[in-house]
This record gives sequence, structure tokens and C-alpha cells, in this order.
Amino acid sequence: MRSLPRSRPLVLLTIGVVAAMFLPNSASADLQTDIGTAVQELLDLGRTSVPRADCGPGSMPEPGLQGDVPAADRDSGRSTLGYRCNMSMVGNFAGRGAGITSTSFEHCAYMGSFFPGDLISEGRGVQVLDVSDPADPRPTANLTEPAMLAGTWESLKVNTERKLLVGTGVPVGEGVGYLSIYDISDCAHPRLLNPGPGTNLLMPLPITTHEGGFSPDGNTYWASGIAPGFVSAVDISDPAHPRVIWQGLTGIEAHGFGISPDGNRMYLSALGGFTVLDISAVQRRDPNPQVHHIGRTFWTDGWATQHSVPVTYDGAPYLFTVDEGGSGGVKLIDIGNDTKPRVAAKLKLEINLPQHIDSNIGSSMGGSIFAYESHYCAADRPANPTALACGWISSGIRVFDVRDPAAIREIAYFNPPARTGRNLQLWNSPHALASIIGVPFMTSLPLARTVLEGSFNPYDALTPRTGDVAFGDMSTDWCFSPPEWRGNQLYVACSDNGFMVLQLDNEVYSAPADQQSIVGS
Repeated sequence: MRSLPRSRPLVLLTIGVVAAMFLPNSASADLQTDIGTAVQELLDLGRTSVPRADCGPGSMPEPGLQGDVPAADRDSGRSTLGYRCNMSMVGNFAGRGAGITSTSFEHCAYMGSFFPGDLISEGRGVQVLDVSDPADPRPTANLTEPAMLAGTWESLKVNTERKLLVGTGVPVGEGVGYLSIYDISDCAHPRLLNPGPGTNLLMPLPITTHEGGFSPDGNTYWASGIAPGFVSAVDISDPAHPRVIWQGLTGIEAHGFGISPDGNRMYLSALGGFTVLDISAVQRRDPNPQVHHIGRTFWTDGWATQHSVPVTYDGAPYLFTVDEGGSGGVKLIDIGNDTKPRVAAKLKLEINLPQHIDSNIGSSMGGSIFAYESHYCAADRPANPTALACGWISSGIRVFDVRDPAAIREIAYFNPPARTGRNLQLWNSPHALASIIGVPFMTSLPLARTVLEGSFNPYDALTPRTGDVAFGDMSTDWCFSPPEWRGNQLYVACSDNGFMVLQLDNEVYSAPADQQSIVGS
């Protein structure tokens, strides 16, 4: 099993080089510099974790490595109690589970949908919750337009400036054509604004989607279709008549992104790293706008880079960039020169470190596709952020003190109770659905070894043996969605536990007066 983590950096370096070869000729960064950067990252795999949180009274801390849910706790049922440190749950609405990402506005939350489970039983489409009483979130509406029923994946986003909610239809990994725009001035009762283009089954928009998000001014919704790197800019300045004003092939993969406060730069995730796109022509609404690559950076200790969160420290621009795959964790990127972004710091948990790969595999092999990867983060404010909160999949919700970029440390975490055995109650949970359908050869250590050794027999995946988990399990939850700040509270959503309001202890966090939850676009 050890050959896999050793070979992954070389594989990712090769992928990065190949990706660079596919970039347009307008890219100004030098390929040799990119390769040199990747090689340097290969030599620095981030072998240290952020300091652990010092858990105060009332905590139920993790028993072993930071971020780990040990196999013993999974097997004994201890993980059904969850783990917490300096953070507690105030209120919860589990429903049928939450999709991959959810979002919120004012005192309301919008639970993402996951196809096809969201079509079954009550709670179809996107569920709207009124969280006026944080201890008792209550459903108020269901959004059941085609895009909402088709599964919103990572596209469900809010623009606070214009009080708009947008989601696209993504049935399985990538969607085509359907986009719904809602007025959320009355946040508990969203009102559909585009009953024609993008919503009417006979009037799809010419877009592909997996992920999406707004320009800061809310006039453009950007849809990224993952493979083959297709990105679309949808003008929603008139929400009733969305129209595509730019499309382009940005590389061989396009995932999530962050956008600069002025709307002129997109930091587009791709494989293990991101590219910097000049989108100012779209922002200005130039006729026949052109989008150019102006910089890029790759790394080797993570992949499937998810998104970026633009922030500033003393006026200098940075990004918190999150890797969904591997053990890349979160990186702080210096973008003072956006033609040559530079990794300034790395945030990893102990369970993500190369020296703990055996523990990582040993405790997570029953968890199906994902394990201890980071996914989405939110800073508490864009200028001089004091805290960063992240959904860290099977490691739960993690909160870091980021006031000093050179001394980032963890201050709190909440890993929700595992909902073991409740697969058939949680039709809208991608975790529960994956556990039912199964990725069998990934869900037990003996079967995984046969795959790596080249001796896998598909029949084995359907024949449980002693010690095997043939179709995955639910001994942890999956926390994909970005936490969103509400003073000392966080609105969060995890796949099995649904929507939760979490409270940070006053001893470890005091909300700044100008707090503004920033999750990227």
C-alpha cells in the first residue's frame, strides 16, 4: 500500500505538465517556471500540521490523531456520538440529508439537492429553512424547478448584494442547460425570476455545469463544467432573461474558483493548482469579450483543487485555496504578483500527513469515496481575516485562527455524530447514497490491496468476506459545504446530519464587528 502515496506526487507532476501544455498561447507564465515550482512543491510535501486546538470544558475531543475517526471508534459505535472541541451544536434540521453544498442568506438556509435521492419521499428539490430560532430550524418551502430537482451539486450560491439565489441542474457530476434564479428578499420564501430561459425544459441555456458562483456585484453567474475545462459567463443583470455572454475552454479541467473583489480576476481551480484568468472584459461587458490566462501554479501534495477564497492582509492580496483530493489541505497563496502566485503557508491536519498514511487508510477504508480531505472554506471577513472555517469531509467542521499567516493554528472543531445504519432514511445525502450503491473495491482494505496488486476480481466486490465492508458504511459523516459565519455561530450542512447551527466558545473566538462570511464564489 505504501507505493501509492509515494507515486502520487510524480503522477500529479506529470498531470500538471500535461495541463500546462493545453493552456492557450496567451498564457504569460513560463512553463519552465511552472515545472520548477511543481518540483519544489514535490520536495516540500507539507510534513507538518497546524497546532492542535486546546479543548476547553464540555469538549469531547478526538482520541488520537488530529482529524482522525479511528477504526476502533467506528467499529464500537463511539463515532455515533461525534467529537467536539470548543464548539457545540445549537440546532439541527436533518431532513433527508443535505446535498453536496448548501448556502444561506440572512436568517435562512438552503439545503442543496442530490439527484436522484432528492426525488424520493418528502423534501424534494432544494429545501428552504427559516433559522430565526437557531435552536429550531423549520422548513418553509421546497424549490422544485428542473434545476433544483436535477441536483445542485456545488452550484447553489447566494449573492448578498443583489439578494439572489442561483443553482444549476447537475444530475451526475456534470449538468447541461438548466439554471434557476430566485429573489430571496423574503428569504424564507424565494421567488423564481426566470420562468423561461434556463428553467423551461424547452429553453435550456447553452452551458455545462458542475460548480458555479457569482461575480461580487452579482451581475454575472459563472458556470464551470469540470471536464473538459469549459467555463461560461451568464449575464443575470436582468434575472428574468439570463444570457450567455462568454464561453471558453480554459484547460483540461475546470472546478471551483474565487473571484477578486473588483470582478476582474478569476482564480480557477484545475487539477492540483489553479490558473489566473483576466475576466475584466466580461466584467466591463465589452463587445465580444476575451478572457486570457495570466498566471498559474501547481502543487503535488493535493489534487482536484476545489475553490479559492480571496482575502487581504494589510492590503496585500492572498487566497485560501482548498484541495478536495489527496492530502493537500488548504494553502495560503500570495497573489501580489498574479502572474506568479506563490504558496505562502499550508494548513493540514495530522491525519493528512504523509507519515500517517497508514492510519489514514486504516480508519477510512469503510468510508467509500472520500475520507479526510478538505473541501470548502469561509473566512470570517475579507480584510485581515481572524478565522477560517472549513468543511473537512470525514474530519467534520474545523476552525482555524488565521490572524497571523505565519502562525496559523486550530482553535475548534465539530465532527457530527455518525448516522450509522440510516442509509435508507437519507435519500438526499450523497454519502448515504454512495454507501448504498457502493464503490466496493474501495471500501475494504483487503479488496483495495487486490486492486493495487492487479489481482482484483469483480466477483469479490459482491462477496463479503470476514472483515470486509462490501458496500461502504456511515461511521462518519461527510462535511462538504462551506460553513457560513453568523457572529460566534456557524451555519453548516453535512451530508447525513443535514443543516446545523454551531456555536463557537467565546473563549476561543470573538466575532469582529465587520464580520462578513466569505466563501469564494
